[in-house]
Amino acid sequence: MAAAAPDELRITASFQEMPVVGVGVSPPVAVAACMVMALGYVLVLYVPTAVLRLSPPASLESFLIRRFICALVFSAISALASAALLGVGRDMDISVMLSFFGIRKDHMWQAVVFPLLLASLLYAGSLASKLLLVVYARREREGNSWRKPGLCKIFSVVVRSLLENALASAHNVVAWRNYVVAPFTEELVFRACMIPLLLCSGFRIQTIIFIGPVSFSLAHLNHFMELYYPKRRNFLKACSIVGIQLGYTVVFGWYASFLFLRTGNLISAVVAHIVCNVMGLPIVLSPRTRGMYLKVGVLWL
Repeated sequence: MAAAAPDELRITASFQEMPVVGVGVSPPVAVAACMVMALGYVLVLYVPTAVLRLSPPASLESFLIRRFICALVFSAISALASAALLGVGRDMDISVMLSFFGIRKDHMWQAVVFPLLLASLLYAGSLASKLLLVVYARREREGNSWRKPGLCKIFSVVVRSLLENALASAHNVVAWRNYVVAPFTEELVFRACMIPLLLCSGFRIQTIIFIGPVSFSLAHLNHFMELYYPKRRNFLKACSIVGIQLGYTVVFGWYASFLFLRTGNLISAVVAHIVCNVMGLPIVLSPRTRGMYLKVGVLWL
C-alpha cells in the first residue's frame, strides 16, 4: 500500500481498509479531548439531579431511562466534537462520515461472527461451566423423571434456556443497559471517537491499544462512590470490587481497541462488549457443580 498522505491515515483491516481522514490534531489536544470525553461520559449521568435539579426518580426503571438519555446525548456530542476536530463532514457523503466512526454495512457478518467466535474462545471455560449450570438446573427441576441426557437433549435444553432468558431480558431495563445502551454508547465514545483522534495525532497503534483504554477504565471509578455511599459497602470491600473491575476493563479495552483497529467496524467492538457483559468474570469454583468449575477454570486459563 502506498504511503499515506499527511492528512489521511489508513488502518489495514482484515476485511477492508478503514479510512480515517482529517486535518491533523496535535497530541496534547487529542489526549485532552479523550480525557474530556471520558470524564464527561461519567459526569453527564449526574446532570438530571445535580444540574437540572430534577426530583429523584421514583423507580429503578425511570432512573436508568434518565441515564440512557444522558449517555445517548453525550455520545452524539462526542461524535460531533471528534468529527469537528478532524474536519470530518466537509463536503462528505453521509456513508463516508459514518464509516469514520466504524459505522458501516459492508462485511457485516465477518465483523459480527469473527469477534463472537474469538470472544467465545476466550470464555471457553466459562461457557462450559454455564452449560453445566443449565443442565444441572434442568435436572433438579425434573427430579426423578430426569434421565441421562444425550447431546440432542442437552442442545434442546440450552436453546430453550437461551430463549427463555432472551424473552425475560426484553422487558428488563437492566438488561437493556448491560446489553444494548452501555455497549453501544461506550464503544462509540471510547473507541469510535477517541481512536481516530489518537491515530491522526501521530500515536502508534501499539500505544493506542495498550494506553488508550486507561481512560475507559477510569471512567468506571464512579462505581466506587455508588458502592461506598448508597450501598454502604465496607471501604476495603468497595476498593477491592472496583479494583478488580478496573483491571478487567483495562484488559477488555485492549481487546476492543484491537478489534476496532483490525476490522474498522464499530460493531465488532460492540459484539465483544455484549459477550463480555453477558459472561462477566469467570468463576473457577462452585459447590453446586461439585468441583466442575475448577476443571473448566483450568480450561479458561
